[in-house]
Amino acid sequence: MLKLYVTGATTRSLRAIANLKAICEQHLKGRYHLEVVDIYRRPELVRRDQIVAVPTLIKKLPVPLRLLVGDLTRTELVLQGLGLVARPS
Repeated sequence: MLKLYVTGATTRSLRAIANLKAICEQHLKGRYHLEVVDIYRRPELVRRDQIVAVPTLIKKLPVPLRLLVGDLTRTELVLQGLGLVARPS
C-alpha cells in the first residue's frame, strides 16, 4: 500500500508519478495499491500525515512504514527504500 504526495502537475510531481508507476509495474505487478495525493487539493492530509517535503512516498504496508522523498528517479534506491532489495553493506 503506497501513498505518493505531490504538488499539482509540476514537472517534478509528474516525474515522480511516472517513475513510481514504472517501478511498481516492473517489480510489484498486481501486488500494490497506489494512491496519489495532490497536496493542493487535499491540504488537510499534509498536517495529518506530517509531510514536510514533496514529492514524498509513504509505504504503509507491509510494515515497517517507510518514507522516501524526491522524484524517485534512482530506481535502486527506491527499491531499497521500499525494502524490495537488500541495502549494500
